[in-house]
Amino acid sequence: MKLLSAAEMRELDRRTIEEIGLPGVVLMENAGRGAAELVRRRFAPLAPGPVLVLAGKGNNGGDGYVIARCLRQCGWQVRTVVLAPEEVITGDAAVHLQVLRRSGGEVVFTPTESALRAALEPARDSALLIDALLGTGLTSEVGGVYAVAIDWINRADRPVFAVDIPSGVDASTGAVLGRAVRADVTGTFAAAKLGHALHPGAALVGELTVVEIGIPVSMLEATGDTHLLFGSDEAAALLEPRPIAGHKGSFGHLLLVAGSVGKTGAAAMAAAGALRSGAGLVTVACPAPVQEVLAVKLTEAMTLALPAMDGAFAASAVDAVRRAWAGKQALALGPGLGQTGGAFALARQVIRECPLPLVIDADGLNALAEHLEILSQRSAPTILTPHPGEMARLTGQSVAAIEADRLGAARAFACEHGVTLVLKGARTITALPDGRIRINSSGHPGMASGGMGDVLTGIIGALLAQGMPAEMAAPLGVYLHGLAADRLLPALGDAGMVATDLLQELPATRRALIATKP
Repeated sequence: MKLLSAAEMRELDRRTIEEIGLPGVVLMENAGRGAAELVRRRFAPLAPGPVLVLAGKGNNGGDGYVIARCLRQCGWQVRTVVLAPEEVITGDAAVHLQVLRRSGGEVVFTPTESALRAALEPARDSALLIDALLGTGLTSEVGGVYAVAIDWINRADRPVFAVDIPSGVDASTGAVLGRAVRADVTGTFAAAKLGHALHPGAALVGELTVVEIGIPVSMLEATGDTHLLFGSDEAAALLEPRPIAGHKGSFGHLLLVAGSVGKTGAAAMAAAGALRSGAGLVTVACPAPVQEVLAVKLTEAMTLALPAMDGAFAASAVDAVRRAWAGKQALALGPGLGQTGGAFALARQVIRECPLPLVIDADGLNALAEHLEILSQRSAPTILTPHPGEMARLTGQSVAAIEADRLGAARAFACEHGVTLVLKGARTITALPDGRIRINSSGHPGMASGGMGDVLTGIIGALLAQGMPAEMAAPLGVYLHGLAADRLLPALGDAGMVATDLLQELPATRRALIATKP
Protein backbone atom coordinates (compact mmCIF):
# COMPACT_ATOMS: atom_id res chain seq x y z
CA MET A 1 0.00 0.00 0.00
CA LYS A 2 1.35 3.39 -1.00
CA LEU A 3 2.00 5.81 1.86
CA LEU A 4 2.25 9.59 1.56
CA SER A 5 3.52 12.28 3.88
CA ALA A 6 1.31 15.24 4.74
CA ALA A 7 3.37 17.43 2.39
CA GLU A 8 2.98 14.98 -0.49
CA MET A 9 -0.79 14.90 0.05
CA ARG A 10 -0.99 18.69 0.07
CA GLU A 11 0.93 18.79 -3.20
CA LEU A 12 -1.47 16.28 -4.78
CA ASP A 13 -4.41 18.40 -3.69
CA ARG A 14 -2.77 21.53 -5.10
CA ARG A 15 -1.97 19.96 -8.45
CA THR A 16 -5.46 18.50 -8.79
CA ILE A 17 -6.99 21.92 -8.15
CA GLU A 18 -4.58 24.03 -10.21
CA GLU A 19 -3.55 21.71 -13.05
CA ILE A 20 -6.62 19.51 -13.47
CA GLY A 21 -9.12 22.23 -12.58
CA LEU A 22 -11.11 20.23 -10.04
CA PRO A 23 -12.08 22.79 -7.37
CA GLY A 24 -11.21 22.19 -3.74
CA VAL A 25 -14.85 22.45 -2.76
CA VAL A 26 -15.56 19.48 -5.07
CA LEU A 27 -12.70 17.44 -3.62
CA MET A 28 -14.14 18.11 -0.17
CA GLU A 29 -17.59 17.03 -1.33
CA ASN A 30 -16.14 13.82 -2.79
CA ALA A 31 -14.21 13.14 0.40
CA GLY A 32 -17.19 13.68 2.65
CA ARG A 33 -19.55 11.66 0.48
CA GLY A 34 -17.11 8.77 0.30
CA ALA A 35 -16.53 8.85 4.04
CA ALA A 36 -20.27 9.00 4.74
CA GLU A 37 -20.83 5.94 2.56
CA LEU A 38 -18.08 4.14 4.47
CA VAL A 39 -19.78 5.06 7.75
CA ARG A 40 -23.11 3.76 6.47
CA ARG A 41 -21.57 0.43 5.44
CA ARG A 42 -19.30 -0.10 8.41
CA PHE A 43 -21.74 1.04 11.12
CA ALA A 44 -25.02 -0.04 9.53
CA PRO A 45 -26.28 -1.71 12.75
CA LEU A 46 -26.10 1.67 14.52
CA ALA A 47 -28.49 3.42 12.11
CA PRO A 48 -30.16 5.86 12.51
CA GLY A 49 -27.81 7.01 15.26
CA PRO A 50 -27.77 9.44 16.91
CA VAL A 51 -24.39 10.53 15.52
CA LEU A 52 -22.19 13.30 16.91
CA VAL A 53 -19.80 15.00 14.49
CA LEU A 54 -17.01 16.90 16.24
CA ALA A 55 -15.54 19.35 13.72
CA GLY A 56 -12.54 21.64 13.78
CA LYS A 57 -12.15 24.98 12.04
CA GLY A 58 -10.16 23.70 9.05
CA ASN A 59 -10.65 21.39 6.11
CA ASN A 60 -11.00 18.30 8.29
CA GLY A 61 -14.03 20.01 9.79
CA GLY A 62 -15.24 20.74 6.27
CA ASP A 63 -15.14 17.02 5.48
CA GLY A 64 -17.15 16.51 8.65
CA TYR A 65 -19.85 18.94 7.49
CA VAL A 66 -20.28 16.96 4.28
CA ILE A 67 -20.45 13.70 6.22
CA ALA A 68 -23.08 15.17 8.55
CA ARG A 69 -25.20 16.36 5.63
CA CYS A 70 -24.95 13.08 3.70
CA LEU A 71 -25.80 10.95 6.72
CA ARG A 72 -28.72 13.19 7.52
CA GLN A 73 -30.02 12.84 3.96
CA CYS A 74 -29.96 9.07 4.46
CA GLY A 75 -32.12 9.28 7.56
CA TRP A 76 -29.49 9.36 10.30
CA GLN A 77 -29.89 11.63 13.31
CA VAL A 78 -26.87 13.91 13.25
CA ARG A 79 -25.66 16.74 15.45
CA THR A 80 -22.52 18.73 14.60
CA VAL A 81 -20.40 20.51 17.21
CA VAL A 82 -17.85 22.98 15.82
CA LEU A 83 -14.90 23.84 18.07
CA ALA A 84 -14.62 27.44 16.86
CA PRO A 85 -16.74 30.57 16.35
CA GLU A 86 -18.61 30.62 13.07
CA GLU A 87 -16.74 33.64 11.72
CA VAL A 88 -13.35 31.88 11.62
CA ILE A 89 -14.59 29.13 9.31
CA THR A 90 -13.37 30.10 5.84
CA GLY A 91 -12.73 28.74 2.36
CA ASP A 92 -14.19 25.44 1.17
CA ALA A 93 -15.11 24.47 4.74
CA ALA A 94 -17.28 27.60 5.06
CA VAL A 95 -19.15 26.68 1.87
CA HIS A 96 -20.02 23.23 3.17
CA LEU A 97 -20.89 24.57 6.62
CA GLN A 98 -23.48 26.85 5.07
CA VAL A 99 -24.84 24.04 2.89
CA LEU A 100 -25.23 21.87 6.00
CA ARG A 101 -27.04 24.60 7.93
CA ARG A 102 -29.29 25.59 5.01
CA SER A 103 -30.28 21.96 4.52
CA GLY A 104 -31.51 21.80 8.10
CA GLY A 105 -28.48 20.35 9.85
CA GLU A 106 -28.12 21.03 13.58
CA VAL A 107 -24.86 22.89 14.25
CA VAL A 108 -23.53 24.16 17.59
CA PHE A 109 -20.46 26.41 17.87
CA THR A 110 -18.29 25.93 20.96
CA PRO A 111 -15.21 28.19 20.86
CA THR A 112 -14.53 27.84 24.60
CA GLU A 113 -13.95 24.85 26.85
CA SER A 114 -17.01 25.64 28.94
CA ALA A 115 -19.22 25.91 25.85
CA LEU A 116 -17.85 22.62 24.54
CA ARG A 117 -18.48 20.79 27.79
CA ALA A 118 -22.03 22.10 27.85
CA ALA A 119 -22.61 20.95 24.27
CA LEU A 120 -21.16 17.50 24.96
CA GLU A 121 -23.36 16.83 27.99
CA PRO A 122 -26.48 15.91 25.95
CA ALA A 123 -24.32 13.91 23.51
CA ARG A 124 -23.50 11.16 25.98
CA ASP A 125 -26.09 8.88 24.39
CA SER A 126 -24.61 9.16 20.88
CA ALA A 127 -24.35 5.80 19.13
CA LEU A 128 -21.41 6.92 16.99
CA LEU A 129 -18.77 9.67 17.25
CA ILE A 130 -17.15 11.17 14.16
CA ASP A 131 -13.75 12.78 14.67
CA ALA A 132 -13.35 15.62 12.15
CA LEU A 133 -11.24 17.80 14.41
CA LEU A 134 -7.69 18.21 13.14
CA GLY A 135 -6.75 16.06 10.15
CA THR A 136 -3.36 15.67 8.45
CA GLY A 137 -2.17 19.27 8.76
CA LEU A 138 -1.44 19.07 12.48
CA THR A 139 2.19 19.77 13.45
CA SER A 140 1.99 21.14 17.01
CA GLU A 141 0.84 19.74 20.32
CA VAL A 142 -2.91 19.60 20.88
CA GLY A 143 -4.33 21.95 23.50
CA GLY A 144 -7.39 23.98 24.49
CA VAL A 145 -10.81 22.92 23.29
CA TYR A 146 -9.31 20.28 21.03
CA ALA A 147 -7.62 18.56 23.98
CA VAL A 148 -10.94 18.60 25.86
CA ALA A 149 -12.74 17.08 22.86
CA ILE A 150 -10.17 14.34 22.33
CA ASP A 151 -10.20 13.36 25.99
CA TRP A 152 -14.01 13.26 25.95
CA ILE A 153 -14.05 11.05 22.84
CA ASN A 154 -11.60 8.60 24.40
CA ARG A 155 -13.64 8.39 27.61
CA ALA A 156 -16.99 8.07 25.90
CA ASP A 157 -16.78 4.32 25.21
CA ARG A 158 -18.58 4.73 21.87
CA PRO A 159 -17.55 3.62 18.36
CA VAL A 160 -15.36 6.26 16.74
CA PHE A 161 -14.88 7.03 13.04
CA ALA A 162 -11.83 9.20 12.29
CA VAL A 163 -11.87 11.45 9.22
CA ASP A 164 -8.55 11.09 7.35
CA ILE A 165 -6.46 10.39 10.47
CA PRO A 166 -7.21 10.23 14.21
CA SER A 167 -6.90 13.77 15.52
CA GLY A 168 -3.63 14.31 17.36
CA VAL A 169 -1.58 11.92 15.21
CA ASP A 170 1.17 13.46 13.06
CA ALA A 171 0.38 12.30 9.52
CA SER A 172 4.05 12.17 8.50
CA THR A 173 5.61 10.49 11.54
CA GLY A 174 2.89 8.69 13.49
CA ALA A 175 3.83 10.69 16.60
CA VAL A 176 1.10 11.52 19.09
CA LEU A 177 1.16 15.28 19.58
CA GLY A 178 0.20 15.39 23.23
CA ARG A 179 -2.97 13.33 22.93
CA ALA A 180 -4.86 11.62 20.12
CA VAL A 181 -8.19 10.02 19.33
CA ARG A 182 -8.47 6.21 19.51
CA ALA A 183 -10.50 5.30 16.43
CA ASP A 184 -12.29 2.09 15.53
CA VAL A 185 -12.37 2.94 11.83
CA THR A 186 -10.44 5.54 9.85
CA GLY A 187 -11.41 6.68 6.37
CA THR A 188 -8.49 8.40 4.68
CA PHE A 189 -8.50 10.22 1.37
CA ALA A 190 -6.70 9.34 -1.89
CA ALA A 191 -3.89 7.37 -0.20
CA ALA A 192 -2.83 6.17 3.22
CA LYS A 193 -0.44 8.37 5.14
CA LEU A 194 2.81 7.52 6.91
CA GLY A 195 1.14 8.29 10.23
CA HIS A 196 -1.31 5.45 9.65
CA ALA A 197 1.57 2.96 9.47
CA LEU A 198 4.09 4.21 12.03
CA HIS A 199 3.73 3.73 15.78
CA PRO A 200 2.41 5.01 18.07
CA GLY A 201 -0.19 6.47 15.70
CA ALA A 202 -0.70 3.17 13.91
CA ALA A 203 -2.19 1.67 17.06
CA LEU A 204 -4.92 4.37 17.10
CA VAL A 205 -6.14 4.05 13.51
CA GLY A 206 -8.29 0.93 13.82
CA GLU A 207 -9.58 -0.41 10.53
CA LEU A 208 -8.18 1.71 7.68
CA THR A 209 -9.94 2.31 4.38
CA VAL A 210 -8.79 4.57 1.53
CA VAL A 211 -11.56 6.71 0.03
CA GLU A 212 -11.17 7.86 -3.60
CA ILE A 213 -11.87 11.59 -4.00
CA GLY A 214 -11.13 12.36 -7.64
CA ILE A 215 -7.36 12.83 -7.70
CA PRO A 216 -6.21 11.37 -11.04
CA VAL A 217 -4.63 7.93 -10.86
CA SER A 218 -1.75 9.16 -13.00
CA MET A 219 -0.89 11.76 -10.34
CA LEU A 220 -0.97 9.18 -7.58
CA GLU A 221 1.23 6.82 -9.58
CA ALA A 222 3.68 9.64 -10.29
CA THR A 223 4.44 9.88 -6.57
CA GLY A 224 6.32 6.59 -6.96
CA ASP A 225 6.92 3.97 -4.31
CA THR A 226 9.06 5.95 -1.89
CA HIS A 227 7.04 4.68 1.07
CA LEU A 228 5.07 1.43 1.10
CA LEU A 229 3.18 -0.39 3.82
CA PHE A 230 4.40 -3.88 2.95
CA GLY A 231 1.55 -6.36 3.13
CA SER A 232 0.18 -9.50 1.55
CA ASP A 233 -0.17 -8.01 -1.93
CA GLU A 234 3.44 -6.84 -2.01
CA ALA A 235 4.70 -10.13 -0.58
CA ALA A 236 2.70 -12.37 -2.90
CA ALA A 237 3.94 -10.44 -5.93
CA LEU A 238 7.51 -11.49 -5.08
CA LEU A 239 6.79 -15.20 -4.66
CA GLU A 240 6.58 -17.73 -7.47
CA PRO A 241 5.77 -21.46 -7.49
CA ARG A 242 8.87 -23.60 -7.85
CA PRO A 243 9.74 -24.97 -11.31
CA ILE A 244 8.70 -28.58 -11.69
CA ALA A 245 12.22 -29.65 -12.66
CA GLY A 246 13.89 -27.84 -9.76
CA HIS A 247 16.33 -29.62 -7.42
CA LYS A 248 18.26 -28.66 -4.29
CA GLY A 249 20.97 -27.04 -6.37
CA SER A 250 18.36 -24.81 -8.01
CA PHE A 251 17.44 -23.04 -4.81
CA GLY A 252 20.73 -21.77 -3.50
CA HIS A 253 23.36 -22.73 -0.95
CA LEU A 254 23.57 -20.46 2.08
CA LEU A 255 26.72 -20.26 4.19
CA LEU A 256 25.94 -19.31 7.79
CA VAL A 257 28.88 -18.12 9.90
CA ALA A 258 27.55 -18.36 13.44
CA GLY A 259 27.70 -19.91 16.87
CA SER A 260 29.96 -20.09 19.93
CA VAL A 261 30.00 -21.92 23.23
CA GLY A 262 26.68 -21.28 24.97
CA LYS A 263 25.10 -19.78 21.85
CA THR A 264 24.53 -22.74 19.57
CA GLY A 265 20.77 -22.17 19.66
CA ALA A 266 21.08 -18.93 17.70
CA ALA A 267 23.04 -20.64 14.93
CA ALA A 268 20.64 -23.57 14.86
CA MET A 269 17.55 -21.36 14.62
CA ALA A 270 19.05 -19.29 11.81
CA ALA A 271 19.94 -22.45 9.88
CA ALA A 272 16.49 -23.96 10.39
CA GLY A 273 14.86 -20.66 9.37
CA ALA A 274 16.82 -20.74 6.12
CA LEU A 275 15.84 -24.34 5.35
CA ARG A 276 12.18 -23.68 6.17
CA SER A 277 12.28 -20.66 3.84
CA GLY A 278 13.31 -22.64 0.80
CA ALA A 279 17.10 -22.65 0.70
CA GLY A 280 18.22 -25.78 -1.14
CA LEU A 281 21.33 -26.24 1.00
CA VAL A 282 22.66 -24.69 4.21
CA THR A 283 26.14 -25.04 5.65
CA VAL A 284 26.84 -23.74 9.16
CA ALA A 285 30.46 -22.70 9.63
CA CYS A 286 31.02 -22.72 13.40
CA PRO A 287 33.83 -22.84 15.96
CA ALA A 288 35.20 -26.35 16.33
CA PRO A 289 34.13 -26.77 20.01
CA VAL A 290 30.44 -26.45 19.09
CA GLN A 291 30.41 -28.38 15.81
CA GLU A 292 29.24 -31.64 17.40
CA VAL A 293 26.45 -29.86 19.28
CA LEU A 294 25.20 -28.19 16.10
CA ALA A 295 25.45 -31.42 14.12
CA VAL A 296 23.05 -32.98 16.63
CA LYS A 297 20.70 -29.99 16.62
CA LEU A 298 20.59 -29.76 12.81
CA THR A 299 19.54 -32.80 10.84
CA GLU A 300 19.25 -31.27 7.38
CA ALA A 301 22.00 -28.61 7.49
CA MET A 302 25.68 -29.35 7.09
CA THR A 303 28.26 -28.16 9.61
CA LEU A 304 31.84 -27.07 9.15
CA ALA A 305 34.26 -26.84 12.11
CA LEU A 306 36.56 -23.79 12.06
CA PRO A 307 39.52 -22.73 14.22
CA ALA A 308 38.43 -21.47 17.63
CA MET A 309 39.71 -19.49 20.59
CA ASP A 310 37.97 -18.98 23.93
CA GLY A 311 34.92 -20.91 22.72
CA ALA A 312 34.35 -18.65 19.71
CA PHE A 313 35.92 -18.12 16.30
CA ALA A 314 39.63 -17.47 16.08
CA ALA A 315 40.66 -14.66 13.75
CA SER A 316 42.61 -17.22 11.72
CA ALA A 317 39.33 -18.94 10.77
CA VAL A 318 38.95 -16.37 7.98
CA ASP A 319 40.98 -18.53 5.59
CA ALA A 320 38.54 -21.40 6.06
CA VAL A 321 35.57 -19.06 5.58
CA ARG A 322 37.07 -17.84 2.29
CA ARG A 323 37.29 -21.40 1.07
CA ALA A 324 33.80 -22.15 2.33
CA TRP A 325 32.05 -19.31 0.51
CA ALA A 326 33.24 -20.61 -2.87
CA GLY A 327 30.24 -22.03 -4.70
CA LYS A 328 27.72 -20.52 -2.29
CA GLN A 329 25.06 -18.00 -3.31
CA ALA A 330 24.77 -15.96 -0.09
CA LEU A 331 26.29 -15.63 3.38
CA ALA A 332 24.66 -14.85 6.73
CA LEU A 333 26.82 -13.68 9.62
CA GLY A 334 26.29 -13.07 13.30
CA PRO A 335 23.82 -15.27 15.22
CA GLY A 336 25.53 -16.51 18.37
CA LEU A 337 28.91 -15.31 17.10
CA GLY A 338 30.09 -14.06 20.49
CA GLN A 339 31.98 -10.90 21.34
CA THR A 340 35.55 -12.11 21.62
CA GLY A 341 38.34 -10.31 19.85
CA GLY A 342 38.83 -13.21 17.47
CA ALA A 343 35.15 -13.39 16.54
CA PHE A 344 35.00 -9.65 15.90
CA ALA A 345 38.19 -9.71 13.80
CA LEU A 346 36.80 -12.57 11.73
CA ALA A 347 33.47 -10.81 11.25
CA ARG A 348 35.08 -7.59 10.04
CA GLN A 349 37.31 -9.44 7.59
CA VAL A 350 34.39 -11.46 6.20
CA ILE A 351 32.28 -8.34 5.77
CA ARG A 352 35.14 -6.59 3.99
CA GLU A 353 36.05 -9.41 1.60
CA CYS A 354 32.97 -11.57 1.01
CA PRO A 355 31.88 -11.31 -2.65
CA LEU A 356 28.41 -12.75 -1.93
CA PRO A 357 25.16 -11.06 -0.95
CA LEU A 358 25.44 -10.77 2.82
CA VAL A 359 23.04 -10.43 5.76
CA ILE A 360 24.56 -9.28 9.05
CA ASP A 361 22.85 -9.66 12.43
CA ALA A 362 23.55 -9.79 16.17
CA ASP A 363 27.25 -9.84 17.05
CA GLY A 364 28.12 -9.32 13.41
CA LEU A 365 26.58 -5.88 13.86
CA ASN A 366 28.42 -5.31 17.12
CA ALA A 367 31.67 -6.11 15.33
CA LEU A 368 30.85 -3.35 12.83
CA ALA A 369 30.33 -0.64 15.43
CA GLU A 370 33.06 2.00 15.08
CA HIS A 371 34.23 0.27 11.88
CA LEU A 372 31.49 1.33 9.46
CA GLU A 373 34.05 2.25 6.80
CA ILE A 374 34.19 -1.48 6.03
CA LEU A 375 30.75 -1.27 4.44
CA SER A 376 32.03 1.07 1.72
CA GLN A 377 34.57 -1.58 0.72
CA ARG A 378 31.89 -4.08 -0.24
CA SER A 379 30.69 -4.50 -3.80
CA ALA A 380 27.95 -7.11 -3.23
CA PRO A 381 24.53 -6.32 -1.70
CA THR A 382 24.51 -6.02 2.10
CA ILE A 383 21.59 -6.27 4.53
CA LEU A 384 21.88 -5.24 8.19
CA THR A 385 19.15 -6.28 10.66
CA PRO A 386 19.64 -4.36 13.93
CA HIS A 387 17.21 -4.00 16.79
CA PRO A 388 17.15 -0.48 18.33
CA GLY A 389 19.95 -1.26 20.77
CA GLU A 390 22.22 -2.50 18.01
CA MET A 391 21.24 0.47 15.86
CA ALA A 392 22.23 2.79 18.69
CA ARG A 393 25.66 1.14 18.89
CA LEU A 394 26.11 1.39 15.11
CA THR A 395 25.23 5.08 14.98
CA GLY A 396 26.45 6.35 18.35
CA GLN A 397 22.96 7.66 19.12
CA SER A 398 20.82 6.74 22.09
CA VAL A 399 18.08 4.15 21.84
CA ALA A 400 15.58 6.91 22.65
CA ALA A 401 16.82 8.98 19.71
CA ILE A 402 16.53 6.00 17.38
CA GLU A 403 13.02 5.22 18.55
CA ALA A 404 11.95 8.86 18.25
CA ASP A 405 12.59 8.80 14.49
CA ARG A 406 12.88 5.20 13.37
CA LEU A 407 12.17 5.98 9.74
CA GLY A 408 14.65 8.83 9.57
CA ALA A 409 17.38 6.86 11.35
CA ALA A 410 16.98 3.84 9.07
CA ARG A 411 16.89 5.91 5.89
CA ALA A 412 19.92 8.03 6.82
CA PHE A 413 22.04 4.96 7.60
CA ALA A 414 21.00 3.04 4.48
CA CYS A 415 21.70 5.97 2.17
CA GLU A 416 25.02 6.93 3.78
CA HIS A 417 26.45 3.41 3.74
CA GLY A 418 24.81 1.99 0.62
CA VAL A 419 23.12 -0.90 2.44
CA THR A 420 19.65 -2.26 3.04
CA LEU A 421 18.82 -1.57 6.69
CA VAL A 422 16.16 -3.57 8.55
CA LEU A 423 15.35 -1.73 11.79
CA LYS A 424 13.46 -4.29 13.83
CA GLY A 425 10.64 -3.52 16.23
CA ALA A 426 6.91 -2.82 16.12
CA ARG A 427 6.33 -2.07 12.43
CA THR A 428 9.84 -3.07 11.33
CA ILE A 429 11.25 -0.59 8.82
CA THR A 430 13.32 -1.64 5.82
CA ALA A 431 15.30 1.24 4.30
CA LEU A 432 16.81 0.72 0.84
CA PRO A 433 20.08 2.30 -0.30
CA ASP A 434 18.22 4.77 -2.54
CA GLY A 435 16.10 6.04 0.37
CA ARG A 436 12.92 4.11 -0.31
CA ILE A 437 11.12 2.77 2.75
CA ARG A 438 9.13 -0.42 3.33
CA ILE A 439 7.10 -0.55 6.56
CA ASN A 440 6.12 -4.06 7.62
CA SER A 441 2.48 -4.76 8.44
CA SER A 442 2.75 -8.25 9.95
CA GLY A 443 3.67 -9.48 13.42
CA HIS A 444 2.53 -8.87 17.00
CA PRO A 445 3.91 -8.44 20.56
CA GLY A 446 4.09 -12.20 21.06
CA MET A 447 7.25 -12.12 18.93
CA ALA A 448 9.13 -10.32 21.71
CA SER A 449 11.18 -13.35 22.74
CA GLY A 450 14.74 -14.53 22.27
CA GLY A 451 15.72 -16.09 18.98
CA MET A 452 13.17 -14.38 16.75
CA GLY A 453 15.90 -12.31 15.11
CA ASP A 454 17.99 -15.42 14.42
CA VAL A 455 15.10 -17.02 12.54
CA LEU A 456 14.68 -13.79 10.56
CA THR A 457 18.36 -13.85 9.60
CA GLY A 458 17.90 -17.33 8.21
CA ILE A 459 14.79 -16.36 6.27
CA ILE A 460 16.45 -13.39 4.61
CA GLY A 461 19.62 -15.36 3.95
CA ALA A 462 17.59 -18.08 2.25
CA LEU A 463 15.86 -15.58 -0.02
CA LEU A 464 19.22 -14.09 -0.99
CA ALA A 465 20.59 -17.57 -1.70
CA GLN A 466 17.63 -18.25 -3.99
CA GLY A 467 18.64 -15.24 -6.08
CA MET A 468 16.25 -12.60 -4.78
CA PRO A 469 17.67 -9.04 -4.80
CA ALA A 470 18.36 -7.56 -1.38
CA GLU A 471 15.72 -4.83 -1.82
CA MET A 472 13.11 -7.57 -2.15
CA ALA A 473 14.54 -10.24 0.14
CA ALA A 474 14.68 -7.97 3.19
CA PRO A 475 11.05 -6.72 3.30
CA LEU A 476 9.71 -10.07 2.12
CA GLY A 477 11.65 -11.93 4.80
CA VAL A 478 10.40 -9.55 7.47
CA TYR A 479 6.81 -9.97 6.29
CA LEU A 480 6.96 -13.78 6.11
CA HIS A 481 8.48 -13.87 9.60
CA GLY A 482 5.67 -11.74 11.06
CA LEU A 483 2.92 -13.46 9.10
CA ALA A 484 3.98 -16.88 10.36
CA ALA A 485 3.63 -15.52 13.89
CA ASP A 486 0.24 -14.00 13.03
CA ARG A 487 -0.99 -17.38 11.81
CA LEU A 488 0.04 -18.95 15.13
CA LEU A 489 -1.57 -16.27 17.28
CA PRO A 490 -5.08 -17.85 17.54
CA ALA A 491 -3.61 -21.09 18.86
CA LEU A 492 -0.69 -19.83 20.96
CA GLY A 493 -1.70 -16.34 22.05
CA ASP A 494 0.65 -13.39 22.43
CA ALA A 495 2.65 -14.64 25.43
CA GLY A 496 4.80 -17.75 25.44
CA MET A 497 5.34 -18.00 21.68
CA VAL A 498 8.97 -18.94 20.99
CA ALA A 499 11.11 -18.57 17.90
CA THR A 500 11.11 -22.27 17.03
CA ASP A 501 7.30 -22.21 16.88
CA LEU A 502 7.63 -20.20 13.68
CA LEU A 503 9.79 -22.75 11.89
CA GLN A 504 7.05 -25.28 11.20
CA GLU A 505 4.70 -22.51 10.08
CA LEU A 506 7.01 -20.87 7.51
CA PRO A 507 6.37 -23.26 4.58
CA ALA A 508 2.60 -23.07 5.02
CA THR A 509 2.83 -19.27 5.25
CA ARG A 510 4.70 -19.07 1.94
CA ARG A 511 2.24 -21.46 0.31
CA ALA A 512 -0.79 -19.50 1.54
CA LEU A 513 0.65 -16.26 0.12
CA ILE A 514 1.29 -17.82 -3.28
CA ALA A 515 -2.30 -19.09 -3.30
CA THR A 516 -3.55 -15.48 -3.14
CA LYS A 517 -1.90 -14.58 -6.46
CA PRO A 518 -4.41 -14.06 -9.28
